[in-house]
Amino acid sequence: MLTRRLFLGASTATALLTSSLVRAQIKVNPFTLGIASGAPRDTSVILWTRLAPDPLKGGGMPSSDVPVRYRVWADAEQRRLVRESEAVARASEGHSVHALIEGLQPGREYWYQFTVGDFETAIGRTRTSDRRDPSVKLAVASCQSWQSGYFNAFADMAAWAPDCVIHVGDYIYEGGISPLGERRVDLAGEQRVFRTVRQHNSAEIVSLWDYRNRYALYNSDPALQAARAASPWIVAMDDHEIDNNWAGDTPQDPEAQTPLEWKVRKLAALKAYYEHMPIEKPPIIDGIESSLQMYGLYRFGPAQVHLLDTRQFRADQVCGDGFPGQVPCAEAARPDRSMLGATQEQWLYGALKRSDAAFNVLASQCWLSPYRYNKAPEPAAVNFDSWDGYPVARQQLLDVLGDGVANPLAISGDWHCAAAMTMHAEPFNVKSRRIGHEFAGTSIASECPWDGAMEQSRADNPHVRHYNGRQRGYCRFEVDGKHWTTAYRVVADQYDAKSAVSTEIEMRVADL
Repeated sequence: MLTRRLFLGASTATALLTSSLVRAQIKVNPFTLGIASGAPRDTSVILWTRLAPDPLKGGGMPSSDVPVRYRVWADAEQRRLVRESEAVARASEGHSVHALIEGLQPGREYWYQFTVGDFETAIGRTRTSDRRDPSVKLAVASCQSWQSGYFNAFADMAAWAPDCVIHVGDYIYEGGISPLGERRVDLAGEQRVFRTVRQHNSAEIVSLWDYRNRYALYNSDPALQAARAASPWIVAMDDHEIDNNWAGDTPQDPEAQTPLEWKVRKLAALKAYYEHMPIEKPPIIDGIESSLQMYGLYRFGPAQVHLLDTRQFRADQVCGDGFPGQVPCAEAARPDRSMLGATQEQWLYGALKRSDAAFNVLASQCWLSPYRYNKAPEPAAVNFDSWDGYPVARQQLLDVLGDGVANPLAISGDWHCAAAMTMHAEPFNVKSRRIGHEFAGTSIASECPWDGAMEQSRADNPHVRHYNGRQRGYCRFEVDGKHWTTAYRVVADQYDAKSAVSTEIEMRVADL
């Protein structure tokens, strides 16, 4: 029988274990999923961990809440202790910990550690933000299919230790188990080899148990653990954290999921996402209705980052399922079709107009810039899951960006290929006024089987100044008051866990 308890986890009316009982009941290292920090503000950060001695079987913890000690230092040598306290790993939240550390100094590094019983974590590094910082190092990541390759890019990111990592979605993939080995794919007349190098741990995930175990699988990766321990993160989900191409209250396949099943699945997914991310607020749950606050404003010296949520509030996709692109239908141009929803739109427009930052950044899950898969002057065949499928909403946003906003930039993921693009007042007209730039990062590990179509259409997209759909990696950004520099880091061989990572190309905004 399906019960509310099954979906939401253990009852909140649980006892808190004493220190002696913790030692008696937790006899195996519970810190298998690492540590993380996030939501960096001028004077605060969130510190995260989750107790899971048996991570792929629900966690393996007793049903009681557990006290967890944490310490925060002002130096890497752990000589200057600035905070020592206790948080509670609640059974109802998968024994995750979200410790809000307040009263910190702006723009400085801190180091932290969790302990429970006789076990302790590695030392993590975090950093508060500061609008007065003269420069900042940021990274953007997305799309890390466990099965499609190793996470070499995260090991490289950890070594670089940016001031903040911005993850724009597809942290996990919801699909089932693919067979190990090679498969050959014809991409626009070219044979390419894709591989499944490691497997998911279950069929397609739908329950809270499933989602918890899938996050545990991904978070068991040592390179991902290193990147989460090396820098604070800000995060927002895209589609695969729940279901491919979901939109608001609509799943990808409403013919295969009843409205009730979808709502229960979405609730479970949002809850598991919170339990595994260093974010500030848990989901709001009202019966089987659920939502999670993901969009937000962050200031890193010369860069103001507007982290967007392009899934929870968007109108459903229209015009059919032509892939990777198709010509628009009349419904696409309806003025009430929003990507962000009215509340988030007004928040974003207000933040942009009030900003005094040298660079104003939109961290979007999917590409803001257009991409056509046919030749002009025919109506552009586009991907309707991206901003191309919401042309009125995009035009309104571009109009705001072009009206006095200093140095607008978009950073994005989703499409498993790297692209540096110029943004124009009229999206498909490169002769119209240039209003900003977009840096789309390639995937951490996910393949790009539509790369052939992208390459064939490259000449029909003159706003694309750099493109690479063949390699995996991430973007580094180094920013000061006058310059924005982007480095595309690429993995030599995503199927080799020891493969090198290097810079494919580095560019300054002024040079595009």
